[in-house]
Amino acid sequence: MKNEGTVDRAIRVVLGLVLLALAWLALGASPFGIVVGIVGLVLLVTGFVGFCPAYRLIGVRTCSVSPRSS
Repeated sequence: MKNEGTVDRAIRVVLGLVLLALAWLALGASPFGIVVGIVGLVLLVTGFVGFCPAYRLIGVRTCSVSPRSS
C-alpha cells in the first residue's frame, strides 16, 4: 500500500540522487560519505516504491486516499 504522494515521491527521488552523487563524488569512502550514501539510497528506493516504513509507523500519508467501492 502506498503512503507517499506524487510530490513527496519526486522530492525523495531527486534528493536521493543528489545525496548519492555527493557521497560518490565528494565524500568517498569516509564514514560520513557512507552514511550519506545509505540515506540517499533509502530515499531513492522509497521514492520509487511509494512506501515509507517510517510514515507507516507514525501514521502519516501524503497520498490521496482513493475511495473503496463496495
